[in-house]
Formats: sequence, C-alpha cells, structure tokens
Amino acid sequence: MRKLFLLLLAVITMNMVTAQRTIIHCGQLIDVKTLQVLKEMSIIIDGNKIADVQKGYTAVASGDKLIDLKNRTVMPGLIDMHVHLESETNPGKYMETFTFNPADFAFQSVVFAERTLMAGFTTVRDLGGTGVNISLRNAVNKGLIKGPRIFTAGKIISSTGGHGDPTNGYKKELMGDPGPLQGVVNGVEECVKAVRQHYKDGVDVIKITASGGVLSVAKSGENPQFTEAEMRAIVETAKDYGLKVAAHCHGAEAMKRAIRAGVSSIEHGTYMDEEAMTLMKKNGTYFVPTIIAGKSVADSALKPGYFPDIVTPKALAIGPKIQSTFAAAYKAGVKIAFGTDAGVYAHGKNWMEFVYMTEAGMPILEAIRAATLNASDLLGDDRVGALEKGKFADIVAVDGDPTKDVKSMGRMKFVMKNGVVYKNE
Repeated sequence: MRKLFLLLLAVITMNMVTAQRTIIHCGQLIDVKTLQVLKEMSIIIDGNKIADVQKGYTAVASGDKLIDLKNRTVMPGLIDMHVHLESETNPGKYMETFTFNPADFAFQSVVFAERTLMAGFTTVRDLGGTGVNISLRNAVNKGLIKGPRIFTAGKIISSTGGHGDPTNGYKKELMGDPGPLQGVVNGVEECVKAVRQHYKDGVDVIKITASGGVLSVAKSGENPQFTEAEMRAIVETAKDYGLKVAAHCHGAEAMKRAIRAGVSSIEHGTYMDEEAMTLMKKNGTYFVPTIIAGKSVADSALKPGYFPDIVTPKALAIGPKIQSTFAAAYKAGVKIAFGTDAGVYAHGKNWMEFVYMTEAGMPILEAIRAATLNASDLLGDDRVGALEKGKFADIVAVDGDPTKDVKSMGRMKFVMKNGVVYKNE
C-alpha cells in the first residue's frame, strides 16, 4: 500500500508541475504582424509553447510563475538568417585552417553560440563552416550547451576555386583537388552528389557560393562561379530532400542566374541591379543583406596586415556598398529577411544591423518584422517568429523603446527560448 501511495503521489506531483503556467506581464509588446506596439499585455506560457496573449495584466493563480517585464519592451525571439558560429574575425584567422583541429572550432563555437543567444537571437541559420556546426546544433537541441535554435548548412557548396573552396591560396602540394565530400563541385552530376551528401550529413539548408566573395583568397569578389544549369540541379535536388537553398552572391549576373534557378534567398547582394530586383519580386526570392558585415570588413581592411593582400581591395570596394543596395531593394519592394554574417564581425553585436537598416530607410518595426516574421517565412518554420498561441515560447525584451531609440535593441535584458529563461536582468 505504501508503494502504491508513493506512486500516486509522484503522478499527482508530476501533473502539478506540468500544469504550472508562466505568465509574463509586458509593459510594451511588439506585434510583428500589425506593426503595433501594444501596452499592458500578458503572455501565458504552458511548457515550451505560448498558450495565449491577452490584453491587460492577467491575474496569477496559485502555482503560476510570474515574470514582471512591465518596464520592458517585449518582442518575439529574434532570428538571424546568416551567421557562422564556428569562428570569428581576427588578424590570424587565415592560419586557423592549419593550426585548428575540429575540437578547437567546436569549443569556440560554444562560446559564440551562447553569446548570440544572450543578445536575444533565439534562432539562427548557420550558413557554412567545417561541419562542426551540425554537431553544435545537435548539442544545443539536446540541452548540453546554451545556444540559439540552429538551422545549419554544414559546409558551403562551391565550384573549384570558388568562394567556398577551402584550398584557395594554398601552395600546389596542399591544394589538391577537393570534391563533393568537401562541398567543391563542377558539373551537374557533382552538384547533385554534393546536395545528397549534405543531406546525409544532416543539414537543414543548402548554401552555395553563386559568385566570388570578399574574404576568400581569390581575385574576384563578384564573378559568376556556377552555371545556371548547375544551380538549378542543386535547387531541384535540395527540393527533393525538403531543403531550401541560400545563395551567397555579390555580382549581378551571378545573382540573376541564381534567382532563375530557384534559390530561396540572395545573401549580401552587393551589386544587385533593377533587373535582379524585378526577378526577385517575381520569384518571391528573399534578400538577406548583411550590412554590418560589409561595414566590418571595410573597417578591418584599413588595418595593415589584417587581411591577405588579395582580399583587402575587395573588402574596400564591396563592403561599403551593401547598405545602399539594401536601401534600393527595400524601396523597390524586395522581400527582406534579417541577416548579419556574424563571425565576419564579433558575435553578439548582431543587433547593430537594426541601426544600419533604419539608417537606410526601413522603419524599426519593419526591421524587427524582418528579424522575426519574415525570417520564419524564409526558414519555412511557422513555429517561430511571432507572439501568438501555439508558437514556441521564444520571447525577448529590451530596456527602452526601439521606436524611439533603435540602440535599445542592444540593451537585451530578457531572453526566453523554448519556454526556458536564459537571461532576466
């Protein structure tokens, strides 16, 4: 009888714990669908989901947990659609290929992941690394480490000598001929094989380098590096496996090929022209601008020896242009999702992208929508991106009012991801 009593007591206790709700009283709440700032609202959380959002300060019943954010501005957890969590810019970064083991990238990625989460970014899309980012995602999902919800591309897919070829700049004895296993492909068949290999590796998204890039040890930052047929093969194969394709792209011709091939997003888009914008609107292609990355590499390029000599002129030419491209694309009505290229600048400063977006003419509430609702649409995951019933309890709050001071986005005081509070100052 005593054992039966203890068992019943355990079941009752478990049910009581499960039934506990968390209620957040919000002084201001940003509705990213209507672009309104609502006063005196309450969010009711059950487990890891939002159970309801109510007007006024909901009464707290016995057993409920109250979180008082009456002096904060509350919004959905932010989403950065372009990060690289394995590394961070530094003058010795180009030597890391020769001095770092996978464990070195893994251990520092743990630091960068937590820093990103504490900055209020509860979901990110990691668009390329050594493949350690797949294990990082898994560790976060298992609760082993603190970090945002990660959608990862694993390794970048590039052509030989392209922006994502990891052997660019090596001497011939080291250069070799990396193939689809390393994400380096040529021709339709290898493109198909690389996507299938990435699926086998466990990626959530495919990242290709449609054009040259700034930081690769190669001359051009904008030349096309895939044929349209190659990119179409990548997109169609990815679609078979339920994967979207993000295209790194600076040059207009490469951009147009990628859009026609069916990619879901253009990353950076520096030399985007009117024809490319028209194609993006026609095809529903998102633009992920990464303004802060452009400014960061341009600043770093002014420091003697920071980049290899072949990189510096590209950084100075391309970096400063991204903000004006963003302004033109926004004015033209291109769909925009928030992304920063974190790792090209110091992790945790993702919020500064909001400053640069508003400087270029996008109202702050639209910029926040780009980092929530729009980003979730591009991800293809409607469980995140808004504060409403049934969505994950990803909730953040800042000190101040972003509509009056955009820099308040850098004063992140509360972070909840999946119903768990990670920060509450």
